[in-house]
Parts: sequence; C-alpha cells; structure tokens
Amino acid sequence: MSGLDKRLNAFRPDLADMRLAELVSATKFVSGRLMQICDPVADIRREPRPDAPVDSQGLYGEKVLVFDDHEGWCWVQLQTDGYVGYMAQNALTSRLTNATHLVSASRTFLYPGPDMKYPMTAALSMGTGLSVTSEAETRGTKYLALASGEYIIAAHTIDAHNRPRDPVTVASRLLETPYLWGGRSGFGIDCSGLVQLSHALCGRSLQRDSDMLRNGAGTLIGHGADHPPLLRGDLVFWKGHVAMMEDETMMIHASGHTMSVVREGFRDAVERIEPMYGLPLAYRRIVA
Repeated sequence: MSGLDKRLNAFRPDLADMRLAELVSATKFVSGRLMQICDPVADIRREPRPDAPVDSQGLYGEKVLVFDDHEGWCWVQLQTDGYVGYMAQNALTSRLTNATHLVSASRTFLYPGPDMKYPMTAALSMGTGLSVTSEAETRGTKYLALASGEYIIAAHTIDAHNRPRDPVTVASRLLETPYLWGGRSGFGIDCSGLVQLSHALCGRSLQRDSDMLRNGAGTLIGHGADHPPLLRGDLVFWKGHVAMMEDETMMIHASGHTMSVVREGFRDAVERIEPMYGLPLAYRRIVA
C-alpha cells in the first residue's frame, strides 16, 4: 500500500476514499457521506471495537465523512483536521447544522429550557460548535436557544465570527484539566490536543498529533539548545510531546508527569525530561 499517513488518509485493502484512487490500491473506492457528531465527545478509535486505543476525539457539531459502517461502527474522517479512525455509529446523525457560536468555557451544560435550575441534558467542551436560533433571559441570566431545542448559558459562548486572538490565554482556561491520551476536549486532553484546541478557538486549524505539529506548524526556529529567545505562543517539541510557551521562561502543557494541564518553568522541564527523552527536538513559531 501507499506510504501515505493512514491517520490522515482513509484507505484499507478493501476500501478507500475516492480522492485517493490514483494514489492507493483498494478493492473499492467510495466518496463518503457527510454526517455530524451528536454526542458531546466522540472517540476516534484505531479499530472498530470498544477496547481499541483512542487516537483522537471529535466534538459535538463537528462533521465527518463516513466511508463505511458495520456492526455499530463507522469508519470516518473528521473534517476539522482530517483525522481518520472508527467512531461509534450512535454518536453520529445525518441532520447537519452550521455553527454560529462556539463554547468558550472549559466545560458547560445544556438545559431543556432557559433556566439553570432545570436538570442538565448534556455537558459540552470548549470548542464545541453550536447552531443558535434565538436568545432568552431568566432572572438576569442570558441563554442561547439551539437548533436542538436546548439552551446554553450565553456567557459560556462566543460568536463564531468574533474569536479570541491569543491561544495561550485560551489554554490557560484549561489548567488542571486531567491528562487523557487521545483527549481533545475540556473533559480530558493530551499535549497536542491542548495546542490544537487552543488554536482552533482562535480560528486557526492545526494538525492533530505532536509529530504532525513538529513537522508543519508555523515556522521552525531552532533545535535542541540552539534557539532564539522564546516568545509567547512558541511551541517546544520533545519526542512525543509538545508544550506552549507563556513567555520566555514559563510554558503550559498537558503533562503526563502530573497527568494534568499545568504551568511549568521551561528550564525545569528541560532538566526533568532530558534523562528520559533528551533535549527538545524543535521549536516552532506560529504568527497570527
């Protein structure tokens, strides 16, 4: 088969994305059908079984291309970042909406009506896209009505056309979020998920995994001990890990050491990590 990255290209010996027809060999090629995630968070698994490793996640409202469905599993490609894997069929709907707003709080809730005293119907993560139809107010608290008929607290959202500019400020809202391998949400997140989600809220699309970011995000500015003074937002890469600089001395990252999103001194991190994984492999700068 082709040397294409299977994380970003949908192809198997028996089936492949029609767009890859001239690049890979497969018994059958299909175009895929567009569907939308209806669960708050949907795991993207390496294989179609519940105990398979979770490589990434999709959020409520994100769209996927479905190439195959079998025994409760769909083989999908997430349209946000192109990630390919298997998702539970019941996490998807054929009803498509377009996001007018985004969740900006680390986590928030949906309610059956415009009142925080109602029992919540779901919990949503930062970065979730929402289709807002109207507004309401109860006891001084403003709510947004969604196409689903549910309501969300307006202060926990932003207009999709009025996004923040600084991904580091966004990342800081996720401090103490538990580390979760493959996590890409405010309920649990890994190192590259933190970088991707923080930039996504600012309207910038980055690839999913740390090696993808190391090879293509922004501009390469250094290797190992050789780098210019680090600026806010610069990315620092170790083997299998990425962190985001807050300033020239402090960084924020989803750390497997503390199993949470933390602030850590850059030099402290370099000294701590070097015995296990060596010096940083690369530094990259993303300019808005």
